[in-house]
Amino acid sequence: MQRPEDTIPDRGESHGWTTACPWRASITLAWREILRFLRQGSRVVGAIGQPVIFWIFFSAGFDRNFRLEAGSEGQGASFAEYYFPGTLVLILLFTAIFSTISLIEDRREGFLQSVLVAPLPRWSMVLGKIAGGAVLAVIQGGLFLLLALTLPVEFTFWKLMQIAALMLLASLGLTSLGFAIAWRMESTQGFHAIMTVFLMPLWLLSGAFFPVPSLSADSTWLQIGLYGIMQVNPLTYTVAGMHQLLYDGPLSSALDLPPMVFCWLVTIVATVLMFSIACWTATGSSRAGP
Repeated sequence: MQRPEDTIPDRGESHGWTTACPWRASITLAWREILRFLRQGSRVVGAIGQPVIFWIFFSAGFDRNFRLEAGSEGQGASFAEYYFPGTLVLILLFTAIFSTISLIEDRREGFLQSVLVAPLPRWSMVLGKIAGGAVLAVIQGGLFLLLALTLPVEFTFWKLMQIAALMLLASLGLTSLGFAIAWRMESTQGFHAIMTVFLMPLWLLSGAFFPVPSLSADSTWLQIGLYGIMQVNPLTYTVAGMHQLLYDGPLSSALDLPPMVFCWLVTIVATVLMFSIACWTATGSSRAGP
């Protein structure tokens, strides 16, 4: 049975999906993504449950062996404190993955073909799918952020606004990347394979799980290569920005993080680039059928 959110007006309608209101079409698609995601409880649990479990158990397991000197008095930061921003970014990544998987399902069910034949600019469809996933990611990231109350974090209204803005930018970029990958995938199994060999390493090599290594005269080629990869990884600067916004004190200084302005700049540029790639992928390819 066809669901209300899967319907799409035909070409003959004077209102709704017309070339005169691509923004309305984007909002409609975004709202459909949100409703679809919330109605599938397993996706909600999968997107936020696994990262939370990682944070709890990894923090308990590594805390004894991880100690970062975070002040002149020798106070050490726990692994739970260090790993929290990385877990927040992981939730954004997981939500982006689960939301863009729906693109493959839409193609199989025929909904995507209905959208593509509508008299709309292709970017409005891309924006709607990506915006819906990004909003979901920010909401779930915000729920996880409540756990920061268990850490030595002082929140202000301005700090919360900056964290929300950085989460939104990162979510838009990650969802755009997921869209570009899912557009050419034939099955969800193939998408999960890409997630395993590309998206998860992208997160692991962002300073989320361990700090960016410092180079010295006796550094090995492997350490130099790891340092180089982490430096060119855009997600590194999102994680670094989260560290500075959450811990704007000795902990951020101990990690030798890049300037906050540079973190904003890299995240914005990467998001715009990823969205452009998603639009180019959808526009340059006619793939819509199974």
